[in-house]
Amino acid sequence: MPTCATNMRLKFPIVALVLEIITIILFAFFVVYDDGKGHGHGHSNETHPEENPMTLYPMFQDVHVMIFIGFGFLMTFLKRYGFSSVGVNLLLAAFGLQWGLFMQGIWHLDDGKVKVNIFKIINADFSTATVLISFGAVLGKTSPVQLLIMTILEITIFSINEHLVANVLNAHDVGASMIIHAYGAYFGLAVSRVLYRPALRNGDKNEGSVYHSDMFAMIGTVFLWMFWPSFNSAIADPGLTQLTAVINTYLSLAACVLSAYAISSLVEHKGKLDMVHVQNATLAGGVAMGTCADMDIGPYGAMLIGLLAGIISTLGFKYLNPILASSLGIHDTCGVHNLHGMPGILGGLAGIVAVALGKKNGQAAMQAAALASSLGFALVGGAITGLIMKLPFFGQPPDQNCFDDSIYWEVPEDESENEGNLAHLDHSTNKAEA
Repeated sequence: MPTCATNMRLKFPIVALVLEIITIILFAFFVVYDDGKGHGHGHSNETHPEENPMTLYPMFQDVHVMIFIGFGFLMTFLKRYGFSSVGVNLLLAAFGLQWGLFMQGIWHLDDGKVKVNIFKIINADFSTATVLISFGAVLGKTSPVQLLIMTILEITIFSINEHLVANVLNAHDVGASMIIHAYGAYFGLAVSRVLYRPALRNGDKNEGSVYHSDMFAMIGTVFLWMFWPSFNSAIADPGLTQLTAVINTYLSLAACVLSAYAISSLVEHKGKLDMVHVQNATLAGGVAMGTCADMDIGPYGAMLIGLLAGIISTLGFKYLNPILASSLGIHDTCGVHNLHGMPGILGGLAGIVAVALGKKNGQAAMQAAALASSLGFALVGGAITGLIMKLPFFGQPPDQNCFDDSIYWEVPEDESENEGNLAHLDHSTNKAEA
């Protein structure tokens, strides 16, 4: 315990402040407001002078809500890790969006400067989403210092892959099934594999939910579910193309809910629904719809993709998660492989088929290369990042302190101890009566 306390008191404030000061210095030299006179650089979608620079602001707000409320609360299902889920989510997202703004911006310099507009800050939020997805895979088993290091490395690698996919391969991935969801999931799984703890092989007493923690997690689910059409359409071409992305995502999510509920009931004891499936698999339609969101695949096509995503995701939670942990040594706390990984690949494959069928100008081979690139950067980058995070300096929490807020937070009176005392009291009373 003392080592981790020292880690928080000395290392965390220093690392956090140093990273922020470095970022401020970089912004001082390279980042300016967008004056609306940009030359336009491919994917950067600069605002033209005659356009209202605030047009995309409502879309930005929707994405922002997803990043901070959606992702944050989705991870609060652990019964004694809610502070960390929401609190560290805020920390990583706040740093990540700054770093993402800079790292993505340097690929699109205008007169040697990164010009900030709404489009750029939406993309910065997108880059942050990759980290929050990976965070889900290692939730409960990492220190805040480790996670800040993961943030800076993951976004740096993400920006390289994104540039390659969008500007070199010219692949389509408007809602980022490949470059955000598949990348974030497999990056997190690679980190999780490197940081694997044999002692947690059979789970931990705190690695579970209680009634109210599952209710809190549903807040995240519902916010993500509602705002996902904005996520998938935010950077689509304005007008009918953007509308297509909204409609496709809206229908895919709706169909996904039905299949997720149906499969959950099918595979669970006595046909009951599992809250884990409802919290997560109901969102897989949004993930899988990302790549072809703005393509003319027909409303029924969007619904089919959503239906399939819900089935794959639910089955993954039920059957695949235990196999990953027991056979491959990949402990995936939130099941990001089932919500972001497999549905992200499904989205990438759907994009390959859609482009091959002429639903969007492009080459199916480039779509396939984009999917391969995203998975390759994720697995290699995640493994290297995991090795760096494993260095003793970054203060990995001991096995016995995993999935417990009290190692890093001031926690109010411990409810679980009270519950334990009450249970003990009841037990004693029953014995006395007997």
